Amino acid sequence: MGIRMSLHKILIIFLLTMLVNVASSCSFGERNEFTNLGFEALEARDYEAALIAFGSAEEALEDMRLLYRGRGLALMGLLQYEEALSAFEKALSFSNGIPALVDFDINYYMAAAFYITGQKERAIETYDAILTLREKDGDAYFLRGAIRAEQGLIQEARSDFDQALSLNTGNSDRLIDIYQILAGNGYHGVGEEYLRDAMEQNAGDMNNFEKGRISFYLSDYENARAYLEKARDFNYEAVLFLGMTYEVLADYNYAVSVYIDYIDRGNESPQIYNQLGICRINMNDYENALLAFLAGMAIEDNDILQTLRFNEIVANQFLGDFGRAAVLMDGYLSLYPDDKVAERENYFLRTR
Repeated sequence: MGIRMSLHKILIIFLLTMLVNVASSCSFGERNEFTNLGFEALEARDYEAALIAFGSAEEALEDMRLLYRGRGLALMGLLQYEEALSAFEKALSFSNGIPALVDFDINYYMAAAFYITGQKERAIETYDAILTLREKDGDAYFLRGAIRAEQGLIQEARSDFDQALSLNTGNSDRLIDIYQILAGNGYHGVGEEYLRDAMEQNAGDMNNFEKGRISFYLSDYENARAYLEKARDFNYEAVLFLGMTYEVLADYNYAVSVYIDYIDRGNESPQIYNQLGICRINMNDYENALLAFLAGMAIEDNDILQTLRFNEIVANQFLGDFGRAAVLMDGYLSLYPDDKVAERENYFLRTR
């Protein structure tokens, strides 16, 4: 149902959050005019424009650490990770030897680039370095633990996850991320232990949405439904999980009514439209599934546009419009060339 995220996706979300938080608050003064323009372009995800701005910043002899940091971020946005690593290393070379906040976030980006390029040991070494100087950095523990789980180092991973949770008590999102990482790497039972322990020890401090979401992941759908019905006005995620609970219980009509009720009340959510489309596909209602995906794509500031575009292609395939699906796939692969699943689908379309 599209609710399990890989470490790659979790990393990207984490890094984008860091970037938005930093870029939206960045103003480095008149001396760094082009650097400011570069970070504005990064916030708009216009990575080519950002590179041009940071090039101008270098010519103008602006703050080298900041502009190389920005250049690395733009290169990551363009999926040029090796080049990004070189830019980040250059940025760190301009440090005065006393670690500042900007040095730590550069190291976070470097660790992500190491991981994405398959250099997991280098990524772990980078998190080690962060923790040497900031021993209570919960994010570093979590991300290091996630890589160790991928490597099969389950005891070391659990140690890191325990530290991450102890440093950020009450963070149910972090708890769910840990469950997903463990389950995705074959440690489903260990992941469930974390969820059950949280329910037993902290249920009194949890709201109905948190308890409902954990119950959903524990496959306790009756309790999930009860909690989430009480929480359906909490946020779009409560609606999403309530609808998915009914889908698991094979009550697709009620699931659709949950999604449509949310939309009819004037709410816009690409995630809700996407799940509505998936539900429609499971009901063999492909035309309305396509309409749901298109409605989701029309929403601005959309962080699941890639998913919606891919599902648009799938809906066209189910409708038998393979020509349209092939055209859409060409455009999709030009935007997301690293999507291996889409490459396989493209081969299928070309052989129709």
